[in-house]
Amino acid sequence: MEQAAGSTPDAQRLPGCYRHPDRETGIRCTRCDRPICPECMVDASVGFQCPQCARGDSGTGHAPAASRPRTLAGGTVVADPRLVTKVLIGLNLALFLVQQAVGDRFTDRLDLIGQAYVPLLGSVEGVAEGQWYRLLTAMFLHGSIIHILFNMLSLWWIGGPLEAALGRARYLALYFVSGLAGSALSYLLAAPNQPSLGASGAIFGLFGATAILMRRLNYDLRPVIALLVINLIFTFGWSGIAWEAHIGGLVAGVVTGFAMVHAPRRRRSLVQYGTCAVFLVVIVVVTLLRTAQLT
Repeated sequence: MEQAAGSTPDAQRLPGCYRHPDRETGIRCTRCDRPICPECMVDASVGFQCPQCARGDSGTGHAPAASRPRTLAGGTVVADPRLVTKVLIGLNLALFLVQQAVGDRFTDRLDLIGQAYVPLLGSVEGVAEGQWYRLLTAMFLHGSIIHILFNMLSLWWIGGPLEAALGRARYLALYFVSGLAGSALSYLLAAPNQPSLGASGAIFGLFGATAILMRRLNYDLRPVIALLVINLIFTFGWSGIAWEAHIGGLVAGVVTGFAMVHAPRRRRSLVQYGTCAVFLVVIVVVTLLRTAQLT
């Protein structure tokens, strides 16, 4: 392509958002004329305003929530962007301490098992026996100190930045959808008497969503891909690991993460939470089919 006489590459570049200088944009605030990216745009009666002008605007009728700065996915920017991650880590650690204090009887009541006789409980237990809660509770149990330390370190490294990018509600929805998808695939494919437990399904979902987010921001994907490949090697190369939970969580995380960061702005919540709802329906259908097969 030929360049017009007297022009330069820098002259042809769009200005960067005043809050995110690395993001080029052709949109400006209708009040202060500063460049603003889609994340910072606030609907006004005419055009768009930056968050600062929208907060001080008394003539457009904005509700206070409408002028709050938003994350890339549309979540509200908060003072502690890692709060949910901290709470999830705390829950996992607390339940692990209960496991150590009470023993296998506690774990056997809450881990993921399809259908089997459990000697410690003296009865046939499992999801097929109507104990659907095991799909959820197994996400917060761990089999050893190494198991929980590895998962909690991964949750802190991957989950914290992802929570800051998505916002609390969307991040929490992603976490539970990924974890439940991993549990459902384990229930469907694993032997019914094979127990499994751990937060790995949810964490693999966070891995998948992180890759989608980094791609969206044009960041270097090689570090997260390398880490994901290493985890997949351990998944399939190490005995005793429920690979079904990892794959189920990863697939759910990739699809849900794509919906979170690529949803059109005007229908953002519908697309994001609609995708989560579709996955929950699939999880219910898979669980019903497997239960019918076992009973």
